[in-house]
Amino acid sequence: MGLLHTTANFEVRTLAFQMPDRGGGPTGPRIRVGRPSRRVRTLLMTLAVLAVLAMAFVMFAGFWTDWLWYRSVEYSSVFTTTLWTKIGLFLVFGLLMAVAVGVNIWLAHRLRPPLSAMSLEQQSLDRYRMSVAPYKKWVLLAITALVGLIAGASASGQWRTWLMYVNGVAFGQKDPQFKLDVAFYAFDLPWYRFMLGFGFAAAVLSLIAAALTHYLYGGLRITSPGARATAAATGHLSVLLGLFVSLKAVAYWLDRYGLAVKSSDFKATDNWTGLRYVDANAYLPAKTILFCIAAICAVLFFATLWRRTWQLPVIGFGLMVLSAILIGGLYPAIVQKFQVEPNEQAKEAPFIAKNIDATRDAYDIDDAQVDDYTGKSTETDDAKLRTDADAAASYRVMDPNVVSPAFQQLQQKRNYYQFPKTLDVDRYKDPDGKEQDTVIGLRELNVEGLPKRNWINDHFTYTHGYGAIAARGTTTGTNPGGSPDFTEAGLPSSGQLGTYEQRIYYGEKTTQYSIVGGPQKELDYEEDGEKTTSYKGDSGVSLANAFNRAAYAVSFSEPQILYSGAIGEGSRVLYNRTPKERVEAVAPWLTIDGDAYPAVVDGRVQWVVDAYTTTNGYPYASRTTLGDTTADSLTTNQRAVVAQQNQVNYIRNSVKATVDAYDGKVRLYEWDTKDPVLKTWRKAFPGTVKSRGDIPTELMDHLRYPQDLFKVQRELLTRYHVEDPAQFYSGSDAWQVPDDPTNKEPGAVPPYYLSMRMPGQDAQKFSLTTTFTPKGRPDLGAFMAVDADAASKDYGTMRLLRVTTTVKGPGQVQSELNGNDDVAEFVRNLKGTDSDIEYGNLLTVPLAGGFLYIEPVYTRGGTQNYPLLRKVAASYGSKIVFENSLGEALNAVFGVEDTGPVEPTEPPGDTTEPPATGDAALKKAIADAQKAYTEGEAALRKQDWTAYGTAQAELEDALRRAAAAQPKQGSGAGGGAAAEKPEGGDKPAGGADKATDEAGDKGTDQGS
Repeated sequence: MGLLHTTANFEVRTLAFQMPDRGGGPTGPRIRVGRPSRRVRTLLMTLAVLAVLAMAFVMFAGFWTDWLWYRSVEYSSVFTTTLWTKIGLFLVFGLLMAVAVGVNIWLAHRLRPPLSAMSLEQQSLDRYRMSVAPYKKWVLLAITALVGLIAGASASGQWRTWLMYVNGVAFGQKDPQFKLDVAFYAFDLPWYRFMLGFGFAAAVLSLIAAALTHYLYGGLRITSPGARATAAATGHLSVLLGLFVSLKAVAYWLDRYGLAVKSSDFKATDNWTGLRYVDANAYLPAKTILFCIAAICAVLFFATLWRRTWQLPVIGFGLMVLSAILIGGLYPAIVQKFQVEPNEQAKEAPFIAKNIDATRDAYDIDDAQVDDYTGKSTETDDAKLRTDADAAASYRVMDPNVVSPAFQQLQQKRNYYQFPKTLDVDRYKDPDGKEQDTVIGLRELNVEGLPKRNWINDHFTYTHGYGAIAARGTTTGTNPGGSPDFTEAGLPSSGQLGTYEQRIYYGEKTTQYSIVGGPQKELDYEEDGEKTTSYKGDSGVSLANAFNRAAYAVSFSEPQILYSGAIGEGSRVLYNRTPKERVEAVAPWLTIDGDAYPAVVDGRVQWVVDAYTTTNGYPYASRTTLGDTTADSLTTNQRAVVAQQNQVNYIRNSVKATVDAYDGKVRLYEWDTKDPVLKTWRKAFPGTVKSRGDIPTELMDHLRYPQDLFKVQRELLTRYHVEDPAQFYSGSDAWQVPDDPTNKEPGAVPPYYLSMRMPGQDAQKFSLTTTFTPKGRPDLGAFMAVDADAASKDYGTMRLLRVTTTVKGPGQVQSELNGNDDVAEFVRNLKGTDSDIEYGNLLTVPLAGGFLYIEPVYTRGGTQNYPLLRKVAASYGSKIVFENSLGEALNAVFGVEDTGPVEPTEPPGDTTEPPATGDAALKKAIADAQKAYTEGEAALRKQDWTAYGTAQAELEDALRRAAAAQPKQGSGAGGGAAAEKPEGGDKPAGGADKATDEAGDKGTDQGS
């Protein structure tokens, strides 16, 4: 070994020998292998420092840009409150965990026994002790730092729980079991549970760390003969076990209150929450008994400090485990099996009653009015029915879920504009000052349609959309026929909305960032040449200084932001541009409705966003999953869904928010002034939510009842419209939300906004409506409407009409319509035109004891690849019709003539030839029918749908006149031709009848 060592040293030293140079000189440069030169070390240190600074800047950039954004929207208090709360929780709980684990490791090390006569087990651990000894302080710091960081990061995520706990406001309502305010369950209990979980984690980690330290230093022995633990180790670990069992006792006590908000499977309803019979009579006393046992067991563990033996604590712990199995598990199962199940309805009735009351209150459906409604018409006068139908509703034949392609085709103007797939319904006044249902959408920017994609075009030149487009919901336009009847159109837009700021910098489709206000001009719009503009708003974050530019270059992963000449003095970056993103950011404690809608208010386009306060801690109220409950047949691909999949059992539309489409300014307005959850958050974030009285009057005219809240409430009302516990348990009157019969994709029928008059009301009200069918059956079970006009004193009033007879449901009406001969013939005629039929919203309106169904029918394809209204279907009672217009459909379904203006009577002495009668009238009607048929065929070949509709109306009129002119068999003296006999025969002449039959058959074929 010594020889090898000497040889190695010799070889290393020879590397430093002088080497001859190439010129043959006696000496050359010395070659050294060893430490790097000072210059290299300096370079490496510089690179390391720069790398660390770069990493720090990357981490800091996200924080800095967030701060700049919150400051730009004037909600910096939200950022700072959230940040300091997270930092405080991180430091407090991280330090507590680090101290708990560190102190126990230090204490275990301090209590180590002297290592005199070591066993083989301890000798094998000696090398580990020796390797740790020089670095024990650093090892201790590393372990405590690691557990502290993990615990602190976990605790910082509980900032909402902490803020609700310290700012909680009383509900003023007590739970029926423990008589505690609901705030205890909503605000206090979640924090107590977090604290308990943290305590368990600290106790377990401390116990593990202490046990490992004791084992490493000989305080615990596994294989060595004699005592397994020293007295010091026994006392130390017993105290930690006593703390763990003490926390378990606290957990048993809190579990008693947790029963009031516990979810369980119960066949009476899904997502049952609250106590049932077995909970109140088995689990509740069991939890109390287990609490006492755990407390005694904890005392026994603490007593080990004096007794120095684990015999009694171990016995006590075993008793606690056995009791948990017998008392906490077996006994409730016995009670459920032998007491509850034989007479479950009677046993559970008081608890079902509590669940019904709590659920109806938590979802704000306790005031819903449920009235019986026959569903059968009580009016026999068809003319009066026709008149009442006009007053019953403003039938919206422009379906916002269908006509967006028509807006796109007729009003897009440029490929870089777009409309949402689902338009919105709002109310605007016509020139006469009368409010009308209006379909509206904004012409937003679509970067996918830019003529050339590059960084400058995407983010500097094309920065905004332009204008709102609106159309009447109850009428159609004439160019082309069946298109929307626009009340605001063009580029720039003009019409009934007046003068307003038309530039749309913030919208539902505006997801990319834009840099505005600098040297680079923006394209405003193209109409008779390009118009340019430069952003004049105060929105966005300034990029005037290099530090901000560097931060955003890192945050957006776009280095050009740092050095681009298109950015200069006045440049501002706009991002987080969708209304939902902005409201979620400034109010992270709110749940946002899936459908923001635009409104032109005081010369600006404002996005209106409904926001909810929620909790899952309302005792006895059944839970629901927002994402599932708010889904319908349109949410998959036509509008955003409430993203949260969390379960809640309390919800209020407590905030109405607006986002300015030009400058992005966010305003939050209090809406529900009684909501304790909102009051709690307003205490936590003072000054962020304005009072309800600050809502501008013009904005109030456009606020409406939110769709997602309505969907949640209607889903609950499928069961909770029943208030009798026995009937609720049996489920005999349970409803369901029917599938949308007009949509090929599966999904619940969406609710519809409609101005309508419910039974007993004097005038139409802007409402949100839906239908129900009995569970498992297709017929109509109930109809529901809520007053959706925020300016109405009856806003939010829910009315349900429970159908007491068998009435066709939406699916059955749609099936009958699909099988209607006129519809079938209409569809067949479309096959040669490359057009498809598309059904609009199937509207349901209560009328004179029955239900009137109205459905617009569109065609799409051919030379115009967008939907045009071609037909309107109507159904009332057993009759279903398919006509060219809404007026004709209403006339036909009630069997009355045109209710248009009455022609003035002729003055005396008028010599106008009277209309033909008898055979002459019949011949004229047949000729007119033939002419109308020919004109209709010609119009169909030209795809002139207006002329085709006119021809069909004329054909129908001719057939009606032919039928009226047909002689009646068996009439008296006035029987006319039908009573006459042909010459030379005894049988009545059948020529007229035959001609009429032929005309009718031929006309029917022509009409089809």
